[in-house]
Amino acid sequence: MKRFISWRHPARLPFFRLDDRMLLILMGVIVGLCSGLAALGLNTSLVFMLETLHHWRHHWWAFLLPAAGAMLSSLFLEKAMNEGAGHGVPEVIYSVSRYGGLMRFRSSISRLVASCLTIGSGGSAGPEAPVVMSGAAIGSNIAKFFYLNDRQRVTLVGCGSAGAIAAIFNAPLTGIIFTMEIILGEWSMVNIIPIAVAAVSGAEISRLLRGNSIAFDSFGSFNIGSLDLLACLGLALAASMASLILTRMLRRMHHVSAKVKVPLWARAAMGGAAVGLLGFAVPDVLGEGYHAIHAMIQGVFTTGLGIAAIACLAKIVATALTLGWGGSGGIFAPCLVIGSFAGLAYHRLLVFLMPSVTWVNEGCFALLGMAGMISGILQAPLTGIFLILEITGSYEVMLALIIVSALSTTITHYFEPASFYLKDLTERGQLLRPGTDARVLADITIREVIERDCIPVAPGMLLREFLYVVKRSTRNYFPVENPDNGHFMGMVRFDHVRPYIFNTVMYDAVLVEQIMDVDVETVHYDDDLADVLHKMDVTRCYSLPVVSNHRFVGMISKATLLDKYRDELKVQTTQRA
Repeated sequence: MKRFISWRHPARLPFFRLDDRMLLILMGVIVGLCSGLAALGLNTSLVFMLETLHHWRHHWWAFLLPAAGAMLSSLFLEKAMNEGAGHGVPEVIYSVSRYGGLMRFRSSISRLVASCLTIGSGGSAGPEAPVVMSGAAIGSNIAKFFYLNDRQRVTLVGCGSAGAIAAIFNAPLTGIIFTMEIILGEWSMVNIIPIAVAAVSGAEISRLLRGNSIAFDSFGSFNIGSLDLLACLGLALAASMASLILTRMLRRMHHVSAKVKVPLWARAAMGGAAVGLLGFAVPDVLGEGYHAIHAMIQGVFTTGLGIAAIACLAKIVATALTLGWGGSGGIFAPCLVIGSFAGLAYHRLLVFLMPSVTWVNEGCFALLGMAGMISGILQAPLTGIFLILEITGSYEVMLALIIVSALSTTITHYFEPASFYLKDLTERGQLLRPGTDARVLADITIREVIERDCIPVAPGMLLREFLYVVKRSTRNYFPVENPDNGHFMGMVRFDHVRPYIFNTVMYDAVLVEQIMDVDVETVHYDDDLADVLHKMDVTRCYSLPVVSNHRFVGMISKATLLDKYRDELKVQTTQRA
């Protein structure tokens, strides 16, 4: 047994002891292959479920299929896996921000099964976020198995995410950029090489088992003219508005469903049933909806302007009902469908308003709408650009893609400063990006910066006795403790004593309790240092007392804190180099 553990530990392997990066590259290959297989497993399962249930869709009770799928998904997560509903990606970002990428092993399976039940039964969600969470959990647990440190584990979490995205879309570049731009939030050489290797591994295993095919082939090229590029400005506005509507409707549905006093599985079933009913009127809202994208990009979507606009709004509502009421899945696929509907409707509106103008094929605007929607809701323009390029192969629209993605991201950011994935984390103060103050301070504990050389005094001490304490001390702050139980009562600052120093008559007339400050901001062991710095700024104090169980522990000063901050920043900068 000891020999087995010794073999697992990379420090025992001479080759990897020489080069840490070679270790991460090899691990990246393994993680990329495993996450690619997980993505293929989910994709195959979804195809099987959709084909199996397709024959039942014409029955009057077919609206119960999405309800049953969402209910089973919720029960599986809550009862079998002891996990809550969620989109997957925020959980991965949170684990990277707060816990060094530490994730449970069951997360590599739970979201795959839950999303398969939700999407396969007709729920409006995507498989991409679940496979990202699965791949990230695989990377985290492989790192744990080999006793890798936090920095190495975060890199392998990124490898899992990149391999999963690369496999599900057959898009290795998108896997790399999505991981660096959204999951890790930084571009560093120590991460990018293993993540690139993992993305290639995930894409290659997908191509080997599924074939090297483009997800949404347009079967032709688009010739974009100057007027088309000018029209992209309006398309970017339309895509950003659709992003905002989806973001706020999802949030609204979460709030509304939380007020319904029934179990989570019942709420999920209610949302699924509503999606099923909506599917009778607009069948394209059911499932991931990739069949509709194929038709729109190839220019064979036969319905008119009004139906395209209605389908766009219906898909937004269906996605909000699915995910907001407890279903499991991601927003990638719905965003692609919504964006393509928005682009198609926008193109047909242009044709209706200006019939004499020769516009590019409507499939091009559907493609651009997808990029605008992804870039807007994720606020990640590079991910939107490269995703659409790789899944369509339409590299001739690069300039238009850049215009739409950049403008959509900018407009959406104006109304929603944080992206959909980061909104809740930001509001809860749980988003700690590398290189930021919050991330550096998160790695410093209160115990590391406590100064314990303060001399406590009693409230009944005379000023004369107190001045003797001042002579022996190097501090300007003196904690006052209750002599009976040792509880912290307040602070005496040297500034409080200045008015009496040159008046010797007051030495035996003034007590410490008469000059101490009882309304003192205190710090506790579980406080965040970012909050402590904020307290110092608000109160204009350079030092604050640390109190635990009503007892004075020591002082924390801004000078000591900033010195420790500088040391930690050096360490983190060296690790990312």
